[in-house]
Amino acid sequence: MRVHLMGLGGAGISALAKLLASAGHEVTGCDLSPNPYYESENIKCELGHSEEHIKKYNPDVLIYTSAVDQNCPELKFAREKNIEVIPRGLALSKLFNAKSGIGIAGAHGKTTTSSMTGLIFLKANLSPTVYIGANVPDFGNTNAVAGEGEFFIAELDESDGSFEYFTPATTIITNADWDHVDHFHTRDDFINAFTRFADGRKNNSPLIICAEDEGASLVIERCNKNRGKIIRYGFGQKWEWGAAEIEHLDGGGSISKIFHDGQAVGFLKLRVSGEHNILNALASIAAAHENGIDFEKSANILKDFHGSERRMQIKGEVNNILIIDDYAHHPSEMKATLKAIHEIYKDKRVVLIYQPHRFSRTAQFAKDIAEIMCDKNLAAKSYLMPVYSAGEHEISNSSSNEIIKASNNKIELVNFDNAVEILKNVTLPNDILLTMGAGDVYKIGEEFLSYN
Repeated sequence: MRVHLMGLGGAGISALAKLLASAGHEVTGCDLSPNPYYESENIKCELGHSEEHIKKYNPDVLIYTSAVDQNCPELKFAREKNIEVIPRGLALSKLFNAKSGIGIAGAHGKTTTSSMTGLIFLKANLSPTVYIGANVPDFGNTNAVAGEGEFFIAELDESDGSFEYFTPATTIITNADWDHVDHFHTRDDFINAFTRFADGRKNNSPLIICAEDEGASLVIERCNKNRGKIIRYGFGQKWEWGAAEIEHLDGGGSISKIFHDGQAVGFLKLRVSGEHNILNALASIAAAHENGIDFEKSANILKDFHGSERRMQIKGEVNNILIIDDYAHHPSEMKATLKAIHEIYKDKRVVLIYQPHRFSRTAQFAKDIAEIMCDKNLAAKSYLMPVYSAGEHEISNSSSNEIIKASNNKIELVNFDNAVEILKNVTLPNDILLTMGAGDVYKIGEEFLSYN
């Protein structure tokens, strides 16, 4: 089958392209700019969007991302030619639902949890298919693994509601912390979507869900209890899976005592830091346990987990200043990342440069973002970039100036032209420069490393 994918440079659709190519389909695509996601896969990619691509490759199916304008000529022409046109999420669900799917959803933590779960099943020699929204070092720095076994482990996207296409045999919800306000206009809309996702799992299959998250607790209250057992995880001994006696290690990582149904089962050592990653690991351990992998084996595998791309990723060091990049773009993620960095580097100052992601999110969470950026216990100095639009049009009260106003003008706005020079003047030896956001703010850290 000939498949053409629009937005091929994106993390999600590039992973789908790799899986389709591995399955023997003839895969082509297009994107607005070159991207390394597809360059190593030898998948033909055209620049821009044009009906000429359809004429050239004559696909049987056209798959597009939600970021693609529905009025673009490529989509219109394909429909005129009666070519099947489907969104990325629906295309992925057709592959996922045909196997024993382990679906991981949540506003935060799903990439790491999916990566951890995938690593456990890979190292347990179960040959799973794995689909992740970021490159994973432990998978050979790729975001997709085409396995031959029965399991399909996938990070599922709630941002456009497409996770409701999926019918998992094992369901993980890391949290239901309100986000994507462009699609879910109220918190209740968001919780209800996660409740429908939970109820959409296969009959008599487990729902593994974080008991520490308020939104997830509401999902537990609202979901259909007859669909299958509910397995909660969190801190302490009162949940089905719990972590206690947590020790944060100098230089990074942690050790926790793990409990299953109130009984101690052993210790979990992680090289990745932060209490949020302990929760992610518990979810993965629970999913593995439900599918026949015991705790001891999972814990032994996870102790060597290296994390995912753009998740507290060390980019380098210059003049005794450590540059770290992180994808956090929601207030909860921002706080968790900053807390984790202080757990690792107790004697270092953090200089933060943050790039807001989407106008809709900025308008909704400006005050929360300002509060975090102004907290001297989290960041000694904070700088703000203009909003990374991610294709959105600016709306009322949605610019970075809203965050600055909420901070009482305590935060300085910088841009790509002056940020590195300003940061060079304020950073000191032994500092951490943290670039944060889901856009292209990471380029600031890369430029900082090479700046003279």
